Amino acid sequence: MSVLVQIVIKPHQQEDKDFILNLGLKKARLNPGDISDWRIRKKSLDARNTSIKINLQLEFWNAGEVRGQVPAWAPKSVDKDKRIAIIGAGPAGLYAALRALEAGLTPVIFERGKEVRARRRDLAAINKDHLVNPESNYCFGEGGAGTYSDGKLYTRSKKRGNVLKALEWLVHFGAPESILVDAHPHIGTNKLPAIIVAMRTAIIEAGGMVNFNAKLTDIQIEHHAIKAIKINDGSWQHFSSVVLATGHSARDIFYLLHERGVKISAKAFALGVRVEHSQNLVNAIQYHGDTTNPYLPPASYSLVEQVDGLGVYSFCMCPGGIIAPCATAQDEVVTNGWSPSKRNNPYANSGIVVSVAPEDLPDYHKDNPFVCLDFQKKVEHDCWVAAGKTQKVPAQRMIDFVEDKVSEDFPKTSYQPGITAVNLSEVLPDLISDRLKVAFQKFGRKMKGYYTNSAVLHAPESRTSSPIAIPRDPETLQHIEIQGLYPCGEGAGYAGGIISAAIDGINCVDAIALKSLSLTSK
Repeated sequence: MSVLVQIVIKPHQQEDKDFILNLGLKKARLNPGDISDWRIRKKSLDARNTSIKINLQLEFWNAGEVRGQVPAWAPKSVDKDKRIAIIGAGPAGLYAALRALEAGLTPVIFERGKEVRARRRDLAAINKDHLVNPESNYCFGEGGAGTYSDGKLYTRSKKRGNVLKALEWLVHFGAPESILVDAHPHIGTNKLPAIIVAMRTAIIEAGGMVNFNAKLTDIQIEHHAIKAIKINDGSWQHFSSVVLATGHSARDIFYLLHERGVKISAKAFALGVRVEHSQNLVNAIQYHGDTTNPYLPPASYSLVEQVDGLGVYSFCMCPGGIIAPCATAQDEVVTNGWSPSKRNNPYANSGIVVSVAPEDLPDYHKDNPFVCLDFQKKVEHDCWVAAGKTQKVPAQRMIDFVEDKVSEDFPKTSYQPGITAVNLSEVLPDLISDRLKVAFQKFGRKMKGYYTNSAVLHAPESRTSSPIAIPRDPETLQHIEIQGLYPCGEGAGYAGGIISAAIDGINCVDAIALKSLSLTSK
């Protein structure tokens, strides 16, 4: 049985493996001859005090023990008569397909967008020409929204499934092993595409199918059960199990479900702005003035406050990052953030958002599932109009925003399409802007130096999660009224990031496999 031990080191000691091993052995009261193998199991940074520390958890295998090496992913021979449709090739859809192959099922993926590398041309068109392809953008396409908007892998969803398995699969397909160790693992937008391609290749080689430019346009339901689907308005394709993993921005799918009588409901989400500081400033704040230590990573932050009964918090903080244009239609603007693997850009950005529940909105009605979606759409459209009906975004310096002053100039921004000076209080709903003003000042008291006019607000940050929930049975994971329909991942309201979405994809296929086994045994 392996032995676990906790040690604390200084940042400059983290690459000295001999020092770490000897310190760990001493803490565990072991000699070098007492062990057959060892590893760093977990690593986290503690910068709460001026003496910054690295916390490590080490694992030792006793002499004579063999460190187990179980294959991370092991497909079986698939049964072509047991096909399942997977709508969407984001993390939920890809992991659902990988899990289906382990269960001997044949996954058939339908992705509305393009394969991961072809998406780059459409991303360039948004940044340079302000042209939005509604089927291929930062949100739609192979790999999903996370592929080109950062690839942060941290999740609090420990109870939803096997987080380690999800991370091990990423390593199996090419991610660095450090993601298994770091407390807040991150791959980076520059490295994720190759991993996504490796997953797709493995799915096809194992007997699965992957279809691009393949948009779900209709569903057929008989006797409260899925019977068939249409792709690109073509002929009906018959499936008895459909994993709906379309992501948080597939609004047409929500409307389609509603038109076909499938129950959906309004869901709480969050909306606000994306704030950009210089990374040096954030480093100085978080590392107590130490901005030149080569052993410290670019600093991040996490902030939360309650303002007038609603939560205001940081979302998707990107050290050394870039703000990206994430609209999915031409008449809207949307921001998000991402970082390359080295997080070496001079900017730090984070969403600062206000929690919005359906009942908080003036148009709330319990029978209207689109109240949050309509609110989200209006803000995105209003910001598009305010910035000149391009992919520029309305912007304002932080203190200018609080004091209702249109900013006269700006520092350089990482947002490539550009920014337009506006008074955001006249664009954002009072529900949002009033709380942001209070929160920024409170955040400044928590992080000395955060509340500064050198920080620039880019609006809106609006795609934090789906504003629609697709209700499902907690045991079977099927829709509460439609047999064979498995709402999955962020778009259905059951995940909040890459890893939680991936886990949900696994869980949905496990439910399908269990149902299939039950039917076979009868």
